[in-house]
Amino acid sequence: MRTEHEREVDVLVLGAGSAGVAAAIAAAQNGARTLLVDAGPGVGGELVSGIPMIGCLNLRNEWIVGGVVRELFAECAAMGGYIGPVSDYRTLNVVCFDPEIMKLAVVRLLARHGVEVLLYTFLDEPLLDGERIAAVALRNKAGRTLVRARVCIDCSGDGDLAVAAGAPWQAGDEKSGAFQAMTMVFRMVGVDTPALLAGIARDPDSYGLADHPTFGMTRDQCIEALRRQGQPKCAVLASGPLLRNAIAAGTIYPVSAVAVAPISGARREVSINATRVADIDATDTAALSASLATLYEQVAVCMRFLAAHVPGFAGAAFSGVAPRIGIRETRRILGDYVLTGADVLEARKHPDAIAQGGHEIDIHAAGTGHDRRIIASGGAYDIPYGTLLPRGLANLLVAGRCLSSTREGQSSARVMGTCMAMGQAAGTAAALAASATAGAVRAITPATLRARLRAQGAVLDGTA
Repeated sequence: MRTEHEREVDVLVLGAGSAGVAAAIAAAQNGARTLLVDAGPGVGGELVSGIPMIGCLNLRNEWIVGGVVRELFAECAAMGGYIGPVSDYRTLNVVCFDPEIMKLAVVRLLARHGVEVLLYTFLDEPLLDGERIAAVALRNKAGRTLVRARVCIDCSGDGDLAVAAGAPWQAGDEKSGAFQAMTMVFRMVGVDTPALLAGIARDPDSYGLADHPTFGMTRDQCIEALRRQGQPKCAVLASGPLLRNAIAAGTIYPVSAVAVAPISGARREVSINATRVADIDATDTAALSASLATLYEQVAVCMRFLAAHVPGFAGAAFSGVAPRIGIRETRRILGDYVLTGADVLEARKHPDAIAQGGHEIDIHAAGTGHDRRIIASGGAYDIPYGTLLPRGLANLLVAGRCLSSTREGQSSARVMGTCMAMGQAAGTAAALAASATAGAVRAITPATLRARLRAQGAVLDGTA
């Protein structure tokens, strides 16, 4: 097959979602000539979908991610698009922002750090020299380009480069064949926040509000704290009467929760995470594409449910939909260490930690099925460097939801805040390896990597 173009870089990052953006910025920040490649028309992935960022704070309201993500939030704030940490006083502390501003902020940061971006570009094949990826063939409308990179980082979400290079992997629930539900985030404008909060106070059971032992708060105190916070952050739960009765009546499709989060106070706009199509392998492009009609129809049904049954939505209007289907789970690349559910739930610490995770075990099943289990004491767990190192490959790292993990471990680590922390670690390690060890990512000592990450604002072991 003829190659039209050839080029060399220090670090090649495949996939421009949250992990890829952080990886590319970190690699460039550490002196590497960095090329960020994505098959889509833009950068940001779920950062620009409207969904809030989970994983930046643990349940105790402590920041556990820093560095690139804080720089990104500062850029949003400078343009008036940052809301900040918001709690549902249930099991989540999220960071909210305007996705339209985030689109601008991501591109600004990539440009500021000198990252070269190549869009509408697909992985063709890796060219191997033993355990080393000697080059990666990419394809777009300009033809085929052979990129020779000292280090590659797979942030594709699906582990495309790692799998093509021969790394071992798993996908979904290997016993049942189940995959977590996919979703289509959408937005509504003109929401009456005081009316919504008053409705939650009248019917807290429908929104899952209860005594909160981690905060040491009673249900009434949680209700009051939510009111004082003044943000439209809540979830109508299938375990509560409002959504349970609506599902039974056929008013809405079976779903575990209708999650609401603020994205713009000026527009009184919120994002809604409520649609779901489960048990589809999203690497099957035909099956993924066929789910779009169902997801869009669920958007329409959910809007009618909100307008008719949830306080504050009677006068709200549809304002937009995410640019892509939200995929929670496909492949998991097997690396030197496999993050487990026990690592998460027991808040385990590791000497080679390069990031922290603070999100609960969170497996979205079909219908109302939802496995949620919080981390011990509402704390955080460590993500070891070995989870980023695919077995059998010398100059490849992975970051994001395709990290080396069990299904339970992945269900926690897949969220954006944690993905950005992994991305920063992968990008930093790649830059160090490109300059010091001829691309051998395992030759970088965890102590060296951890010191560099701390110096650049990452949060490790509870300290910046």
